[in-house]
Amino acid sequence: MINEPIRVDFSTGELAGEGVEEVCRTLGQLEGLFRDKEAWGVMNAAQLVYRVQMFRPVAEGVVGGLFWGTTFVEPGLVGDEYFMTKGHFHVLRNRSEYYVTTGGEGALILMDEGRRTRFELMRPGSVHYIPSSHAHRVANTGSSVLSFLACWPSDAGHDYESVLEHGFSARLRRVDGSPFLVEEP
Repeated sequence: MINEPIRVDFSTGELAGEGVEEVCRTLGQLEGLFRDKEAWGVMNAAQLVYRVQMFRPVAEGVVGGLFWGTTFVEPGLVGDEYFMTKGHFHVLRNRSEYYVTTGGEGALILMDEGRRTRFELMRPGSVHYIPSSHAHRVANTGSSVLSFLACWPSDAGHDYESVLEHGFSARLRRVDGSPFLVEEP
């Protein structure tokens, strides 16, 4: 028997094939993520912020396995803060990850365990290595959908709670029309 592999459209990042899963995140599901709670509160809660397609050929937690996925972040702002992913550390802090940008413009925001935050510009073709022990999230700084491929260890896990509770030490905000990291008080 021949198994068909999944397929990637490298011009869009879209995944297709048996076993591809998809998760969508709307503004209403991202309460507490954006600093401007007033601006967030008057926006349409059903507005799509991002979606993730995943291919997980082994069970989560399997040592030595890899997962593959694509994230699509919509353009938009909540106040002066760009639409972004929730962000996470890996549960197993010694796990790394790769992102490859397929479309749009954005920023990979990285924060180490010492709470030092920096960002890397994302453009089609850019490859980003996410070191272990770094929280990471992505913001769309452009006017079209930002898409990027990801590959991560199947046993890495996702610690969203630490980021939601403590946040990043700086936020990527639109300042004079450009992305700028602004330290949090």
